Order: sequence, then C-alpha cells, then structure tokens
Amino acid sequence: MAMLLMGAPLIGCSSSSPDGPKIVYPEKPVQYPMYDRTTLDREADWHTNNAHDPSIIKTEDGTYYVVGTDVRVGAPPKPGIMVRKSKDLIEWDWVGYALDGIPREAGEWTGATNLWAPDVHKFGDKYYLYYAASTFGSNRSYIGVATSSSMEGPWEDQGEVVKSDTGDEMNAIDPNIVIDADGKPWMSYGSFFGGIYLMELDPATGKPLKPGDKGVRIARRDPATEEGALEGPYIVYNEKFKKYYLFVSYDSLFADYNVRVGRSDRIAGPYVDMNGRSLDDADYLPQYEIGNKIMGGYRFSEGEGWIGPGHNSVLNDGGDYYIVHHARPEGDKNWMYLHVRRMLWTKEGWPVVSPERYAGEKEQKIAKADVAGDWDRIVFDKETDGQSEAVPLKLLANGRIGAKDGRDEWAFDGDHTVTLTWREEDGSVASTEELLLLPAWDWERDKPTLVFTGLRNDGTGVWGKKLDDRDD
Repeated sequence: MAMLLMGAPLIGCSSSSPDGPKIVYPEKPVQYPMYDRTTLDREADWHTNNAHDPSIIKTEDGTYYVVGTDVRVGAPPKPGIMVRKSKDLIEWDWVGYALDGIPREAGEWTGATNLWAPDVHKFGDKYYLYYAASTFGSNRSYIGVATSSSMEGPWEDQGEVVKSDTGDEMNAIDPNIVIDADGKPWMSYGSFFGGIYLMELDPATGKPLKPGDKGVRIARRDPATEEGALEGPYIVYNEKFKKYYLFVSYDSLFADYNVRVGRSDRIAGPYVDMNGRSLDDADYLPQYEIGNKIMGGYRFSEGEGWIGPGHNSVLNDGGDYYIVHHARPEGDKNWMYLHVRRMLWTKEGWPVVSPERYAGEKEQKIAKADVAGDWDRIVFDKETDGQSEAVPLKLLANGRIGAKDGRDEWAFDGDHTVTLTWREEDGSVASTEELLLLPAWDWERDKPTLVFTGLRNDGTGVWGKKLDDRDD
C-alpha cells in the first residue's frame, strides 16, 4: 500500500536571483492514504477516495461541496449521490448521500442500480441537484432533479427533466447547468450516441423552458468508430475573454480518458479549438485531432502516475479558476480519487491545467533565474492512448534548450510566462509553446517545486516540473 502521510507545514521562499521576486510555495498539504482497504466500509474515511464524475459548488458561507457518481471499490455502491465538503479545496470530509436510493420514476424508466454524474446549482433560495440514471451501453436514460434549502439536505425529488429512449440520438445523462452572459440558465448533457446537447431552462422550475424540448446538438464524435467516445460536458463563461468554454472527456474512462476544450462566442456554439476545428464535426478525420487536449493520463520521472483523468467540473472562485475531476492511479485502476487543480489562462484566452494537485498555491511573478535548470516535460499528444511519459528538458541560462549551441530556445516575459521555440534543422520554426509558471506542491516527490502548464501552437497540452537548478 502506498502511504501518503501528513507532515509539518513547509513554506519555500527562495529565488536564484537576489534582486528578483521570492517564490512563495504552498505549505505541505494533508495527504490521505491510497489503496487503504481498511476504510472500504467506513465512508467517513473516504475523503478523496471513491470519487467519480465530481461536480463542485461553493455556498455563501464559503464551503465547497462536491457531488459525484455512486461508486465503491470492492463492492456494489450504495445509490443516492455522494456528497463531500471542504473549506480549502484540499481537505475533504464526507457528508453523506443526497437521496435515499434511486427515485422511483428514474428507476422504472431505466432499471438503473446507481446514479451517475450529478450537477448542482442554486436558483433563488433553493439548491437544484440534477442526477442521471441509466445502464451501461444503453441510452434509455433519465435526468431528474431534486431540491433542497441546504446542500446537506434533506432533498425532495422533483422528477423528470429530460429522458431518452432506444432510437433517440441523444443520451440523457451527464447534466451540467450553466448561466449565460444574460443570466439565462441552460443545461448541457449527453454521452456517446448522438453527442452533447444544450437546452434552455426555466429558472422557476429548473426544467426545460419549452416542455418536451431536448435541445440542440453542440458536440459529437462518430459513434461508429473507435474514436466515438465523448461525454461529460461542462460549460463555463469567462467574462474577461467574453467567451464560452466547453469541456468534454474523450475516450475510455478506464484507460485513455482525456479532457478536451473548445470555445465559442455564443452559448449554443459552434465550439472550436485553437485550429478552428468544431467539436461538432464528426466527419473530420482523424477525430483525435479535434479539441485542445489539456489533460490526459500521465507519469512523471519519479512517483506513481495517473490514468484516465476526466469528467470534470470547473469552479470560478472570485476570478480564481479550478478544475475538479477524477483520476485512477496506475497501481490499481479500480480505485478512483478526487483531484482539484488550479486552472490558468493563456494570453489568447485558453484554459490550461496545473500538472500538480492544488495545495494552496497562488499565481505570482517569477524571476528569470528561477526558470533555468532541469525539468520534466510532458506533452499530451492528441494521438497518444493511455499515459504520456515525462522526458528531460534542460533550460540553460543563456536562453538555449538542451545545449549552449543548440538551435532550440526559450524566452521569458519577465512575469510568469515562458515560450519554448522548437526549430527544424534549417532553423525554421517547427512549433512553439506558451507555458505559464506556477509554484506548486510536488506530490510525487513530497516537496515544493516550480511547474509550468500551457499549450503548443496546435492545441496540445504541455506540462512541466522543475527538478533542480543545474546548468551545464
């Protein structure tokens, strides 16, 4: 069993440049035991374990709540929608189940044995908990909603929001509530089959504004091919860039799950990636090239890696953005853990994700001297199945990459952005990467370190972690 232990607080305040800004690292976070079979029958000790398809909300008193799919390692799950809470996005405590089993109408329509992929939103003085019921491989599915005056219940089922049946294009699971720039509520939903759909809601009921409406399609993949897996939509609006961002998960949740992003000027799309390709284009081949791939399975050079990160939600916490998702450890992919990561934004207005789980870190100005050194670098190539492996990256103080007389180079903007330029043998530019620096906690090596996250110019996600300050 891999044991992660809680330790004394550690704050790093160091800089290679005596005149530059000092890096303020996060304190050592609480770390829960992994693969701990002694807790399988004690839900109060699950903390971040047995978390799948997490959706997050922050209440007025500053408490964060996550709801998720009914799952359990080693035994059938209890149905009812798991609820957890936190005050800092790091330590998570068990609250309980929102519902006492599967609501009658949902069970009768689907034959479901557990509830999937919930989402929660507050309309007025009530919380609306959207849940999905179905069975694997079927689109005879059902999205319902329950209401409560408190995130800790009791919840009262309000019945059907939308349902689908065999032969329908859509699949009524994976609901997500989003408020547009005009204050109107919408629900995105869908998985496999005909793709992702969007419908407008009535804020008075939390149900379709037009009775019987099943919405319009905003994303899809070809379901007849191996590249047809698409699910877990989540839409956020960024006021700074005046754009809507659609996050979706591609591929198999047990093996090569990964998160893709497209954006649009309108909530109903079209959502396009950095290359202008629409997430609704099921005819473009190869399908794996569509969408900015910002996160997938990975392994750094030290420590255990992760498989299948995905089915995310996004929290805008007063201008600080976080992505919340599940992931499976490579040691035993039957286990599922809750991950929270800082999400940053490139100058061009694209979201990127920290390579390390959140430990309280803040964006800050970095000294150029702190950038040079040896790094791990992970590139989430879009055609990669499974884990992306770290490779060495040497950033030299003279601005070169790898060797002092090399053709590849890096540049620093004087704040917290590094640009890598990779050149062909004739000196022409092959690709560039815009990378944002962030002090973080190195969960694999149990120490603070500097990381970067960003995008290659073709929409491929790039992560990095600094290992030391050697400059040969």
